[in-house]
Order: sequence, then structure tokens, then C-alpha cells
Amino acid sequence: MLQEKLAFQLGALDDDLHLIDGLPIPLCYLARASRCLSFADIADYGYCAAKDMHYYGFHGHVLISGRGVITQFALTPANGDERETLWDLVSKIHGLLIGDKGYLSQPLKQELQTFDIDLQTALRSNMDDSRPHWRVRLIIKVRRLIETVIGQLVGGFHLDKIWARDIWHLSSRLNRKIHAHTLFFWLNRHSLYPLQFEDLVVS
Repeated sequence: MLQEKLAFQLGALDDDLHLIDGLPIPLCYLARASRCLSFADIADYGYCAAKDMHYYGFHGHVLISGRGVITQFALTPANGDERETLWDLVSKIHGLLIGDKGYLSQPLKQELQTFDIDLQTALRSNMDDSRPHWRVRLIIKVRRLIETVIGQLVGGFHLDKIWARDIWHLSSRLNRKIHAHTLFFWLNRHSLYPLQFEDLVVS
């Protein structure tokens, strides 16, 4: 609730631009998966294309505003469908939504348009793209913002580490990380670059 209130105060839900992406949250890699007893009823096998990695565990789904404020987060088994999970994240937003190729679906795009959401993704190499080249390049450039946020969540907040033995403690841990990132943004909100959290440290 605190994180949602901070995101609201930062105007994240009113933003006309949002970005969505996912990250692997492994319990273990395939060599140890058969011996892993934690979260046996909810974890599953998955594949991360960005890292070319098969693993056992969970998949995190992150939605951010155009400034980099986390507006929604979801946790699914590692084989969770990104396009299905998207519906759990976008109920309070509108405008342009940028995702990667995992969200590429014409039926999904058309259905989102009825909710005033314009889903834009990169296309596969064998697909014709009728969009202007400058628009495609701009989408790719803007999409780097969510890569920055996920990089912070992983590198600085260790969001991809389980370090819990049950779903209650795991949920609590993840919520604390999301809240901390939003709090850092709020403290740095008057900066030209509010995601540069190192600006909060005064020598």
C-alpha cells in the first residue's frame, strides 16, 4: 500500500507511457532442480531468452511508467505466460505500452486498444514492419529505461535472489525491494535524472 501511494504521488498511473518486461528469479539451475524441495507446488521450469538460460523457479513481471516508477509487479512460475500476466498489471493505466517480442500478439494488441492501451513491440526479423523507421528506433531507445530499472532491481536490490523458504516470506521480500526502489525514486524526484540513486549519497 505504501509503494502504491508513492507511485500515485509520483504520477505514475497518470503517465501516458508505460513499459513492461520480465526477469528470471531462479530457485536453482537444471542440474539441481530435481533435488529442490522449496516451492514445489508453485515453482516450475522456464527459459530466459535474454540470458539463454534454462532454470527452475519463478518469473517476475515489471511494469514501469515513462519516468521509471514501478507501477505494478507480478510473480508467476518460470513458465508463466507473459501475455496472460499482462492483464493483471495494466488495469489502471492507459496510453502507449512498450514491451519486447514476448508480448507480440495482434489479438492482444487489438483487445488492449479497447481499454485505451496502445501496445507496441519490436517485430521478428521475418516480419514486415509498416511503422516508420524513426518510430521503431524510438521505441527501442525508450525501452532501455525498463532495462535500467530491472538492472537496478537485480544489481542493487538483488530482486532475483529467493532467500526465502515459503511464499509469505518471498512475497514480503519482493514487496520490500519494490517499495525501496520507489522510495529512492521519490527521494530523488526533483533531480533531472531521478533513477540515478547515487545522487542521494552526499560525500
